[in-house]
Amino acid sequence: MEIRPADKQTDFDKIWEIFENVISTGDTYVFDPNTPKSSLDKHWFAEYMNTFVAIDNGEILGTYIIKPNQIDLGNHIANCSYMVNPKYHGRGTGKLLCEHSIQFAKDNGYLGIQFNIVVSTNEGAVKLWEKFGFDIIGKTPKAFRHKTLGFVDAFIMYKDLTDAAITK
Repeated sequence: MEIRPADKQTDFDKIWEIFENVISTGDTYVFDPNTPKSSLDKHWFAEYMNTFVAIDNGEILGTYIIKPNQIDLGNHIANCSYMVNPKYHGRGTGKLLCEHSIQFAKDNGYLGIQFNIVVSTNEGAVKLWEKFGFDIIGKTPKAFRHKTLGFVDAFIMYKDLTDAAITK
């Protein structure tokens, strides 16, 4: 498996397929499950973000974006979003995307990565991020309208990149 920058011309439809499948469940991302394909440009290919894909045997297994968490005086902290095609869960794609994003962030001068809203019921993601050294630094009560569970809490998670080690 390899990770490379996404090519909007050739990867857009496959990324949309992943994006649509992931948000349709209404249990992990804030995007409306009925988000139209035309919105992918602003959510995954905006000019201020970098978009990557994980490829295996020519197939896109997952994708992530990395961007400044805030503008101007807050742009030294990165923000990332990761999505893996549900049919490829369990192959280590999320782990590989996370490793890549940490290294990319360090190489590009970010001092940390912050996830602004990690749904508390998304236990797999929380465990993965913690495995990579992300700490829960805050909790917003009832911050997410889960499609089946109703209002659930969300975590703010952060990893300081000024330390040299990537926790695995």
